[in-house]
Amino acid sequence: MTSSPTHTDQAEPAVADAQPGRPGPPAAPGSPTSGGWGSRLAELGRGIGWAVLGTAIIVLLWQLAAFRSTDVPAPLDGARTLIELMADPFYDNGPNDKGVGLQLATSLQRVFTGFALAAVVGVLAGLFIGASRRAWLAFNPVVQVLRPVSPLAWFPIWLAVFKDASQASIFVIFITALWPTLINTAAGAAEIPQDHRNVARVFRFGHIAYLRHVLIPNALPSIITGLRLSMGIAWMVIVAVEMLSGNSGIGFFVWDSYNAGNLSSVVAAIVLIGLVGLILDAILVRLSRKVAIEEVQS
Repeated sequence: MTSSPTHTDQAEPAVADAQPGRPGPPAAPGSPTSGGWGSRLAELGRGIGWAVLGTAIIVLLWQLAAFRSTDVPAPLDGARTLIELMADPFYDNGPNDKGVGLQLATSLQRVFTGFALAAVVGVLAGLFIGASRRAWLAFNPVVQVLRPVSPLAWFPIWLAVFKDASQASIFVIFITALWPTLINTAAGAAEIPQDHRNVARVFRFGHIAYLRHVLIPNALPSIITGLRLSMGIAWMVIVAVEMLSGNSGIGFFVWDSYNAGNLSSVVAAIVLIGLVGLILDAILVRLSRKVAIEEVQS
């Protein structure tokens, strides 16, 4: 905890796939990636086949659970409800009766706002802490104490501050999404090669030039990794926060459906939450690959 920020044990990036776009070793002859489009299509077909098999197994287990408990909606019930919800997702019959599309939009707006705040604060603070040993010694103990705190524990604090459940939800997302970005950014900033530091010293880079040409380019893959983690956590936490705040959003929709005894709508909402989370993660994965490729090309 008190080590120098230039050491690798200063901060631990949370995932190992920070640079998924880095080129790997050449494909071996006869491997699926060495035979052009035919091999790629065969590999894609195998992937789809395994995915269908896995989905079928999960649906079968779900159906067996529905047979054993009449309270659990069957897969067909969930699918039927999902189709009904998506038939008119944006209807608005007042504060307590909105379409699932509007509920998702409300949740996404809160997540993006909290995530954007966390990204700005996390990147700036992470660069500062990672580049300065004194800053690391000063703030690392605070980060390590606050990082494991459950996101919901922050809700009463923010609710007391803002007197508004919606704003409190946004700042719960902010505090939740802050730590992965800050820690990964600090780790990336602390692991700048000594050669790059020496070059900056020899050419007498100013603060701006060092930030632009050395610090940010080297820390960028770790920053993207932190942002990806932050978005995933933020999307998971918003459901729980909106259940607690109880006014709008997909979390409110899930809790309201449960209280109404409509578990089929809960199942349909879970599917939608998973699909939206998958899309958000795919966007950030694509961004991280682009950053990794540009880093290799530079």
